[in-house]
Amino acid sequence: MGRFKNKNRKPFVKQIAKKTPTVDHVTGDKIPKSLVFSRGKIPGPLRQLQMDLRKLMLPYTALKLKESKRNNLKDFVSLANGMMVTHFLILSKTDSAAYLRVAKMKHGPTLTFKIHKYSLAADIVQSQLRPRCPPDLFKNPPLIVLSGFGTGEEHLKLTTFIFQNIFPAIDINTVKLSSCQRIVLLNYDKETKLIDFRHYSIRLQPVGVSRRIRKFVQNHQVPDLRSLQDVSDFVTKYVSMSLSAAMAFLIAFDAIIVFLHLYG
Repeated sequence: MGRFKNKNRKPFVKQIAKKTPTVDHVTGDKIPKSLVFSRGKIPGPLRQLQMDLRKLMLPYTALKLKESKRNNLKDFVSLANGMMVTHFLILSKTDSAAYLRVAKMKHGPTLTFKIHKYSLAADIVQSQLRPRCPPDLFKNPPLIVLSGFGTGEEHLKLTTFIFQNIFPAIDINTVKLSSCQRIVLLNYDKETKLIDFRHYSIRLQPVGVSRRIRKFVQNHQVPDLRSLQDVSDFVTKYVSMSLSAAMAFLIAFDAIIVFLHLYG
């Protein structure tokens, strides 16, 4: 006996994945993209460091890139051509030390760094009382800060050039401060000849105001005043407001409006 077709059944439609943009819509420059992978056998902690590096390079990197022992460098180069990748970050391990290579596609240069010591993101989180990791922390690329590289030496100039172009450029006239939640800091020590590579989570916070006003602004408790003619109308209408809250609102009214205009 034949089966009856269900007229109410909806056809299956495969969702089309959104393509990652290749050009910044504000600056018009090509967006740098990266691949983070390893060569050779590496231990578990270094494998976790590789995953931390992938998160650091978000959103323009392959977070779930799968590797196999049969893959060679040509396979990654072929993959990079199709994905418009501009940089490689390659981890490796020898009997003496671990290394990080930062290569620019397609014709170099390539920088090789010896890893003296490192801390994993999980260790940092466990050491903090209140670690900050909002859901949209990795939605935008981090800001890059270089310190101590202005000595004029050629290898430091090359390092500066590579790391300045490994993250997308920002336009200070159009960038939203609320989207700047991470900073990558590279600090060069002239005495030890070592580079400190650090990744920070940051947040916008008003400075020069009392603790009460700062909490008032951060909690977004600013009321809707569009229908009122004067601030006194607000105090008169909402008589249930406590005296301390009303005084805090009146004192900081101008400062809050300016703050929200600049940083909201």
